[in-house]
Amino acid sequence: MATQKSRNSKPGEPGEPGEQRPGRRAVLGAAVLGAGTAVVGLPGVARADAQHGHGGYKDLPVPTIVAHRGTSGYRPEHTLGSYQLALDMGAHVIEQDVVPTKDGHLVCRHENDITATTDVSAHPEFASRKTTKSVDGTSLTGWFTEDFTLAELKTLRAKERIPGTRQRNTLYDGRWDVPTLEEVLKWADKQGRQHGRPIWLHIETKHPTYFRKLGLGLEEPLAKLLRKYGRHKKDAPNFLQSFEPSSIQRLDKLVDAPLVVLLSTAASRPWDFVEAGDPRTVADLIKPDGLAWMASYAQGIGPTLDLVIPKNPDGSLGTPSTLVKDAHAAGLILHPYTMRNENTFLPTNFKKGTDPNAYGDAFGAFKAYFATGIDGVFSDNCDTALLAREDFLKG
Repeated sequence: MATQKSRNSKPGEPGEPGEQRPGRRAVLGAAVLGAGTAVVGLPGVARADAQHGHGGYKDLPVPTIVAHRGTSGYRPEHTLGSYQLALDMGAHVIEQDVVPTKDGHLVCRHENDITATTDVSAHPEFASRKTTKSVDGTSLTGWFTEDFTLAELKTLRAKERIPGTRQRNTLYDGRWDVPTLEEVLKWADKQGRQHGRPIWLHIETKHPTYFRKLGLGLEEPLAKLLRKYGRHKKDAPNFLQSFEPSSIQRLDKLVDAPLVVLLSTAASRPWDFVEAGDPRTVADLIKPDGLAWMASYAQGIGPTLDLVIPKNPDGSLGTPSTLVKDAHAAGLILHPYTMRNENTFLPTNFKKGTDPNAYGDAFGAFKAYFATGIDGVFSDNCDTALLAREDFLKG
């Protein structure tokens, strides 16, 4: 998940206490607590087969903890190692971003620019592939998945994207390759059988308009894979998400799985709106009329945390907006993004000390956001998020 403004990357922006929906505490109190129950299905946890979630997303614990690109706070993002650790920690849902290869396979990368997330620059055989492209209006220089076949991409190894911030993650550089979405679906299938419950995923189409123009549309191959693995139905254990509403509308015609529209900063415009000349901004979409429009084809929204609680000029948290109340009134759930533990990603009133890479008061930030009544949250540190969730449910 990501912001349209910054090449679709989710910033971590926690929040401050706000009002809960009436009766919400009672609902939350009945939800499953803790990482242990999420992993092993202890008594009292509804079981389901590996493919279907029975009641679907409404059966998920609330607030739902979504592992952002896996456990990207501890392992290189979008690797099977990152996903497995998220499952082991007890995350309720695990996120995948998908982009295509030259030969049309869907692979899990946050961006099609793989310069920072693989060792491609160390491969002399691919030196000539380095190029400059305009992706959703942003000029980028590097190596791109659409210029590699899957076989070529599989010769690369994944590495930590922000080594300056997460130096310990570099220990795992080179340990895993770039997974295909099908490999992840097979992994989830296997894990689901072992745990006796569905493994929930949150799958995002990245830059869908850009890729459609290249003849590498994402929605049709994604729908085909979902049907192959029985994850296309209304109660399927996966959300499908995109920053481009037209991508979600396409998916709505192809599958019945729950759909989520991602929302960047208030002043931004989805790239498909830019291409189509639609003047609406995210600020328009979060008004009641815009929310009702999204609710006509989607079940949820994924707003940046600043839309839930805007920041003051000094970077501290301000007063919660009415977005949670308005979205719930439209029948939409909210899974905002992204909570991270490091000071550099936290609002100023939750930072600790002067080291930007040190952990701040993430628990305080989680508490503030949960108090607004959000239905879930994306986090790079799902273990922290799960503990904060337990604290919140205990009151």
